[in-house]
Amino acid sequence: MKITSIETHLVNMGHRNIPYVRIQTDEGIHGIGEAYSCGPDKATVECIRDFEGWLIGHDPRDIEGLWQLMYAGSRFPGGMVLNAAISGIEHALWDIAGKAAGLPVYRLVGGKCRNKIRVYQAPRGNTPEELAENAVALIEKYGYTAIKMGPLPSGWQAMPWNKAMRETERRVEAVREAVGEDIDIGLDPHARLFEVSQAQELCRVVAPYRPFFVEEPLRPENYDAMQKLSQQVDVPLATGEMLYTRHEFRELLARQAVNIIQPDICLMGGLWEMKKIAAMADAHYVSVAPHNPCGPVATAVNVHFAASTHNFLILEYHADDEGARRDIVDEPMKLVDGYLEIPEKPGLGIDLNVEALGAYPFKSWHRGFTFREDGALAYQ
Repeated sequence: MKITSIETHLVNMGHRNIPYVRIQTDEGIHGIGEAYSCGPDKATVECIRDFEGWLIGHDPRDIEGLWQLMYAGSRFPGGMVLNAAISGIEHALWDIAGKAAGLPVYRLVGGKCRNKIRVYQAPRGNTPEELAENAVALIEKYGYTAIKMGPLPSGWQAMPWNKAMRETERRVEAVREAVGEDIDIGLDPHARLFEVSQAQELCRVVAPYRPFFVEEPLRPENYDAMQKLSQQVDVPLATGEMLYTRHEFRELLARQAVNIIQPDICLMGGLWEMKKIAAMADAHYVSVAPHNPCGPVATAVNVHFAASTHNFLILEYHADDEGARRDIVDEPMKLVDGYLEIPEKPGLGIDLNVEALGAYPFKSWHRGFTFREDGALAYQ
């Protein structure tokens, strides 16, 4: 079997543009994948197109070798765009391998550790009351046993710090009271804090409400700062969505700086690389809760990872029951009472509806800056 072409489709999913990959072979088997929405998404598409020339004529089942060709064969490996392109291509290679073998992908990477995949979704709301109401609505509609919320209030950067913390406590308290004691609540400050003392204070404020984890309480580049924070707080810490390949996770794990890692399967190198990272985490008694904010193909790849990885914890998820998320695939992963079913079809068990992709064309977007009340810059 040989690769004959690689197609790319840049699809607007409402809040982001997602590059999808479709690899064709000379035996009529095709595979699909999803690259991360980096921001400069046309750059990711061009990177995938460039890799097409590297991969045509190769057997798509030689996944380890082709991954090394793309990663180590690049002049300076690493970075968001390159790793997103590699990840999307790698997903499609596994899809082809599974179809060629007549097996679901999870059978090729270890087999089942579980019979269903626990997921969570994030409610929205500017006020504590709106947030709590939306959390309850999500749980009632989809049967989730966990949610994740942003603890910091809107406009917190312009507030006095004590006020921001009081509003943070009001938000978390409102959601905890609304959903009850048995629902797990993850908290995500979105890496907006740069001081260990601020992150420590936030963790102290939310601790009475028993958070499932506090995600990215600091930006991830400074492992020393994260390690210092982990030694000062009594809540589980999580990070990893901005890190690439096993090489960037190695030091984080060696420092025992977090309880949970959150690699993104569309960004950090793909399914096989994520399995390697999960094995490293397992040796450090760390769980894996994949970052998964993008599209339905990413969810499918994550389901195969989760099914075959025993230190998997929970998967971030967006319901694929309406709009572009439903239209662009033939059949999304099936959600039942807060858990995704594991597909038994060969490959990933999902396919792109190519005819529908054109209905959601690329839309340009960018972040801007504004001035806060204290005169400092903040991005919008």
